[in-house]
Amino acid sequence: MTSPVLLDRADLHASLADPALVSMTFLNEVAGRYPDAISFAPGRPTEETFDLADLHRYLDAYARHLAEHKGYDEARVRRELFQYGRTKGVVHELIARQLELDEGITVDPEAVVVTVGAQEALWLVLRALKASERDVVLAVTPTYVGLTGAARLLDLPVRPVPEGPDGVRPEDLIERIRAVRAAGERPRALYLVPDFSNPSGHSLDLTTRHRLLEIAAEEDILLLEDNPYGYFRAEGERPPTLKALDTKQRVVYLGSLAKTCFPGARVGFAVADQKIAGADGGLLADELARAKSMVTVNTSPVSQALVGGMLLEHGGSLLRANERPIAVYRRNLDCLLKGLDHRFSEVPGVSWNTPAGGFFVVVTVPFPVTDALLEEAAVRHGVLFTPMRHFGDDARSGRQLRLSCSYLTTDQIESGLDRLAALIAEHTQGAPDA
Repeated sequence: MTSPVLLDRADLHASLADPALVSMTFLNEVAGRYPDAISFAPGRPTEETFDLADLHRYLDAYARHLAEHKGYDEARVRRELFQYGRTKGVVHELIARQLELDEGITVDPEAVVVTVGAQEALWLVLRALKASERDVVLAVTPTYVGLTGAARLLDLPVRPVPEGPDGVRPEDLIERIRAVRAAGERPRALYLVPDFSNPSGHSLDLTTRHRLLEIAAEEDILLLEDNPYGYFRAEGERPPTLKALDTKQRVVYLGSLAKTCFPGARVGFAVADQKIAGADGGLLADELARAKSMVTVNTSPVSQALVGGMLLEHGGSLLRANERPIAVYRRNLDCLLKGLDHRFSEVPGVSWNTPAGGFFVVVTVPFPVTDALLEEAAVRHGVLFTPMRHFGDDARSGRQLRLSCSYLTTDQIESGLDRLAALIAEHTQGAPDA
């Protein structure tokens, strides 16, 4: 009897053991390991507005749209929902309409590629941009671990651009671009989340947005704008997205319908309207679709029908569709910030930022925040958070934790903060100030 095969890890792609992939798996699973803990860890949308009846209604709305507005007969409606679909997606026109209504972005629907979540959109863009061993991507750091992991799978180096108190500073970006070029590398793009970024919660002002577009043109790079949280502003006016300001096709816009519709559908998209030089021409979106056809073939037509029906029911607007969730997130962020002030305003070495919206607040403490501390918090205090070291390796990140308030009720936020206060009190006794 032969022995079962035993694979050597050294014979597998090195990225599979990369810290970014380990972090993503850990962060996805940690809440499930401690179901009784109050979890500030996941950036999940609220479930207060979920209703099973909505799914049936959305599907029916999309089917009616196909029959009444697209002129499909009954057989073609069935085929649209049950069969393999168009690689670029079937709700691209609805997404283009939504972008125009909510963001002032006017784009050819053919420049929209509907993907299996925004994560696939990000992976496809990185795959397309890596043309040689010299190519690298820049990322505002601390950065979303999904960017780091996707790049690692593609053997695409990520070069960090430090984030200041108000997001990326243009002078830091220029300095980093030139340092990368001096090292013989070719920067292809800057990845950033301009609105309530994950993990820091920072947003860019209008002046910085305009300057980043100028730098992108001057330095011949693209901007990869990831915008999962832009609709969830708690105060003030929403600034225009980079893509809305983009007149030279320097921005590839990465959209997620996980937060604004629901994550179970696993639908995202890329707006890639950059033109391809050469005899064949076409758009970058066409190149992304070619790559997608070899990865996921197409995005589930049923999932697309559900988000399409949701858009149709709200006149094509995600802002209208999210009126109730926006109110929940505004309430929760207010509760979290007031709760932090109530418990920690007099505690030496403890501070936090105050984002104007989104899901995340970063707390700085005067002791190391490790995965071991997270385990202790879960087991002894019944509370979970995300160590910021999963998003960056600088000294400051090592003493920070991310709190997400989107998924909780106000009662859970208050109880969770009480538990967090007990943990911090134990570890600040005798700890040096940050």
